[in-house]
Amino acid sequence: MTAIEVVALLALGGIAGFINVLSAGGSMLTLPLLMFLGLPPQVANGTNRVAIILQSTTAVAGFRRLGHGNLRVSLHLAVPAVLGSLLGAWIATWVSDAIFELVLIIAMIGASVFMLLPQPKLDTNPLTSERLGPVIYTAMFLIGVYGGFIQVGVGALFLVVLYRMLRIDLRQVNVFKVSIILLYTVPALLIFAVNGQVRWGMGLILALGNITGAFVAVRVNLSDKGAHWVKWITLVMAGAILIRLMVY
Repeated sequence: MTAIEVVALLALGGIAGFINVLSAGGSMLTLPLLMFLGLPPQVANGTNRVAIILQSTTAVAGFRRLGHGNLRVSLHLAVPAVLGSLLGAWIATWVSDAIFELVLIIAMIGASVFMLLPQPKLDTNPLTSERLGPVIYTAMFLIGVYGGFIQVGVGALFLVVLYRMLRIDLRQVNVFKVSIILLYTVPALLIFAVNGQVRWGMGLILALGNITGAFVAVRVNLSDKGAHWVKWITLVMAGAILIRLMVY
């Protein structure tokens, strides 16, 4: 890798880690970047998971140090997501480059549209395992399938289930989100690795950026101001990348 490529991985990784913890869409930046740097789509998809795991580990540890999180509820939500991610990752390892690139473009457009929609003001309540049921577990399984396949925009799906359906406070949505993503991404990464679709060197450099962004985002997430502006950064950058992808 050249020095410019290393800097690009660190810089976009930092932005993506920040975005992924606070909102959704960081992989809309990092996955195309890995492809632009010469990795085949499936390999870029697998390599991106290295950064996702280390970024999520940083965020989970940070939230727990600050006294936020519920391990029991996180595990309840993560089990169906883990099962779904195994299926999604397995499918991702054998689809053609053309199909994967088409899915990536559709996912980026869909995630961008969702992020433009205003979030309704809802009365929120603490989440306990007693509030979970078959509909939520099924939704988590489907999120796992999607996240195992591509990861792009998965945070938007968590907003639908955790905020709109379960009505959890948006800050706590982020806490649960990173815990579940960490747990379902580990088996997904193993599937990509077994199939030779991970470039560990690039993944670890990208992860260093993601970790830095996640560390900062944990503090911002728990501040009074939050980071509602972060989606506009994501959308502007994703729009430029999407145009580039369409002529890639």
